[in-house]
Amino acid sequence: MRQLIAGNWKMHGLGADSAALAEGIKAGAARAGGLACDLLVCPPFTQIAAVARILAGSPVVVGGQDCHAQGQGAHTGDISAAMLADAGATWVILGHSERRQNHGEIDELVREKVEAATAAGLTPIVCVGETEEQRVGGQETEVVGWQISGSLPKGFKGVVAYEPVWAIGTGRTPTEADVATMHAFIREELVRQFGEEDGQAIRILYGGSVKPSNAGALLAVPNVGGALVGGASLKAEDFLGIARGAIARRP
Repeated sequence: MRQLIAGNWKMHGLGADSAALAEGIKAGAARAGGLACDLLVCPPFTQIAAVARILAGSPVVVGGQDCHAQGQGAHTGDISAAMLADAGATWVILGHSERRQNHGEIDELVREKVEAATAAGLTPIVCVGETEEQRVGGQETEVVGWQISGSLPKGFKGVVAYEPVWAIGTGRTPTEADVATMHAFIREELVRQFGEEDGQAIRILYGGSVKPSNAGALLAVPNVGGALVGGASLKAEDFLGIARGAIARRP
């Protein structure tokens, strides 16, 4: 299975900056020739349509960073999955740790959003992960297990992304052994919940301070099906450098 390198631009990028970044990634992907990984960028809502137009015809696809659980209605400031698709998105990140922490999103709401996204034809990337307090308390697998059980609906066909919340934006990176242990646990949970064939088919991304210098090692860890990249996705060369880590491992 091809690895997926997904860039989460978060709340960064006005029109000119987003266009320049998209152009840089597009040009770099073209220079790389046949990629051994899939590339996805998730700009802010306001930039999705413009970025999708720039990347049309390239190997880079576009996603959103969230969607509402309802298809339409009196939800000021929200955006539906159908609106994302209409703007050119084919993927969407759901349940990101920043949404769970800053907006109080719980597993049940994430599951409803996954169902809405799937109904609109989007592929969901569902994030799970533990805080530093939970890890220090030895609760990391319990927390992640409950998130998987509560956030993924029956028949889930998307992607799971593991975020060690304690590492995001800190420059700290779990050891390869830490990543291997958690990804193996997530794989076991997916197989338990969805059966052997379907559980093995779900890609598990790693997301936590991924950069070109550590991408090769992290992407080589068993059960790591790609990377969810934050800050490093805001520079085309860094994002493509991470992709080259996948290419080097899977020629």
